[in-house]
Amino acid sequence: MILLELGLYFAVLSLLSFGGMSSVLPEMQRYMVDVKGWMSATEFMQLFAVAQAAPGPNVLMSSLVGWKVAGFAGSLVALGAMCGPAAVLAWWVSDLWERFRGSAWRKLIQRALGPLVVGLVLAGGYVIATPGSPDWRLWLIAGASAAGMLATRLNPLWLMAAGGVAGGMFLVG
Repeated sequence: MILLELGLYFAVLSLLSFGGMSSVLPEMQRYMVDVKGWMSATEFMQLFAVAQAAPGPNVLMSSLVGWKVAGFAGSLVALGAMCGPAAVLAWWVSDLWERFRGSAWRKLIQRALGPLVVGLVLAGGYVIATPGSPDWRLWLIAGASAAGMLATRLNPLWLMAAGGVAGGMFLVG
């Protein structure tokens, strides 16, 4: 039963994930933490950190959540449900999209999707930066990490490690 519920939920998320996994993080966090209670907000944030540090695409977050909820089978179901419907839809729409290459409505849709994706990704960042109750220290660490990304050419893993050390120093205790 839990595998079916997990699969259906991730299949729906798959069709909503404009801009990648980051765009559906707020909804995923709301459902997994607030609605189902399958994990805490802190556990969700930790899974996100592991998914970001691991090599490969961001969609691996779905397999980590599936693993936390229902073990190995949950991992396979969540990943398959997150990738399958979107892949089928993209394959189907790609032919139609190419057929209307020069059309005005295609250009309008492309312009409209940009701000939508940016807003969804920012919402995902907000959810990750505020597990549980908002804490100004998390915002400070997130802001410093973002500034480091913009101001330097450091590998993001070093900035994540620095953020983890800062979190360990300022947040634990």
